[in-house]
Amino acid sequence: MFNFLVDYARLARAGWTLTRHDALIPREYAHLAPGPVRALGAVTRLGAHSKGKRPGERLASAFEKLGPAYVKLGQFMATRPDIIGFELAADLGRLQDKMPPFSDAAARKEVEAAFGKSADDLFAEFSPPIAAASIAQAHRAKLHDGRVVAVKILRPKIERIAQNEFRAFSRAARAIEAVSKTARRMEPVRFIETLKDSAAIELDLRMEAGAASELAENLKSEADIRIPEVIWPLSARRVLTIEWIDGTPIGDIKALDERGVDRKALAQLVISIFLKQALHTGFFHADMHQGNLIIDMQGRLAMVDFGIMGRLDEEARHTFAEIIYGFITRNYRRTAEVHFSAGYVTDAHSVEAFAQALRAVGEPLFGKNAANVDMSRVLQQLFDVTALFDMHLRPELLLLQRTMVTVEGVARMLDPEIDMWEAATPTVRSYINDMIGPKAHAEKLKSAALKALEIAPQLPKYVEDMGKAAEKIVANDAHIQAARRPRPTNLGGIALIIGTLALTLAIFLILR
Repeated sequence: MFNFLVDYARLARAGWTLTRHDALIPREYAHLAPGPVRALGAVTRLGAHSKGKRPGERLASAFEKLGPAYVKLGQFMATRPDIIGFELAADLGRLQDKMPPFSDAAARKEVEAAFGKSADDLFAEFSPPIAAASIAQAHRAKLHDGRVVAVKILRPKIERIAQNEFRAFSRAARAIEAVSKTARRMEPVRFIETLKDSAAIELDLRMEAGAASELAENLKSEADIRIPEVIWPLSARRVLTIEWIDGTPIGDIKALDERGVDRKALAQLVISIFLKQALHTGFFHADMHQGNLIIDMQGRLAMVDFGIMGRLDEEARHTFAEIIYGFITRNYRRTAEVHFSAGYVTDAHSVEAFAQALRAVGEPLFGKNAANVDMSRVLQQLFDVTALFDMHLRPELLLLQRTMVTVEGVARMLDPEIDMWEAATPTVRSYINDMIGPKAHAEKLKSAALKALEIAPQLPKYVEDMGKAAEKIVANDAHIQAARRPRPTNLGGIALIIGTLALTLAIFLILR
């Protein structure tokens, strides 16, 4: 009961802040609401600070006032233009993760609590905060061996703040889902759970350290990619120390041009490296916005900030690749079948009709570069298709969707004329060949042979067990024995045949 009251008190506080920004019942949309709601909106807008700003800009400002959990909520809402509209999503997409820093003294206290030594003992130099986000802030430091590092420190009490806010979000989501059929299709409860799970990982910097290390291992063969090294002895749950990377932010187009960076090639690299992460390993950087991408002094693309990472299991990777490849090759029937087999669309609908809908989405895109494609119209049509065929939100794909939108935006910024399909084709085709082509079948055959070799030593025991079982069956079959003289039966031979067939069947099933 106490949590119930506290949660609604938090929601009421949020409602008040939203009304002060005219972001609860915005005047631009009030005419769509019932009369009583319009009247309430008119009252709440009295004295609101909303001049000269769009609804999305006002909502972003309100979220920034409300704090870290709301900033994260806004950033995730920006990934769902199907729910909130494209202009609102674009405005929330620019929601900055910049917050006022906490004090240098508080940061030093966190370092000492984590390692039992003062920052001055651990570092030769330790700067005041150089950047502050909703969950943590960063300091530039130098180790005693001369290496320059970045030290990321969580905000004091951020875990408790986030827990309380997300509990209130979940309560509100359940209430919305209970009263709205349209909202249920978008699954707001699962949306909030996904956001909550993502934030929980961000609130343990050991997880970020592990993510950076795993990504570095996965991409070690990519000469054009750089992942900063984790300084493990100086990393803990609330403090992360990682290699400092000097370079040019990818969003600084003027500086990139002054350095002579090939922006077209860089745009291709951003797309291909995202797809390689998602498809080949299933572990990908899920926050690849321009603030987290740097061109280092050797011209390599460096990725930083590994708080938000995504994972896809093998089945999801296959599905994702086949959907993209189906669009690339304009095989809409196959793309539709993949949706059905993955359970994205139920058997209550027609494969042919869904393929026709996908064709209507895909055909206008071919042969056009990014400058000539209105992606908002394309996405709106795609979302209309999902509604028509009752497709629900797939939480495991939410981070993938968000990252795809972000990566596309970065690529278009670098090269406004990029052809997204053409840029994606080599990586997707390579994955398809590796997973479905002759090489993949050879790997399956090799795996099946190894499995068969594992089973083979146990075959005599299986044969013996089958023989004993067969003898027992014959001995207990008194009626048959009385009616007919028994003939000599080579039970061991039968068991051997059965065992061989079983082994063959096992290999066959593995090869499927």
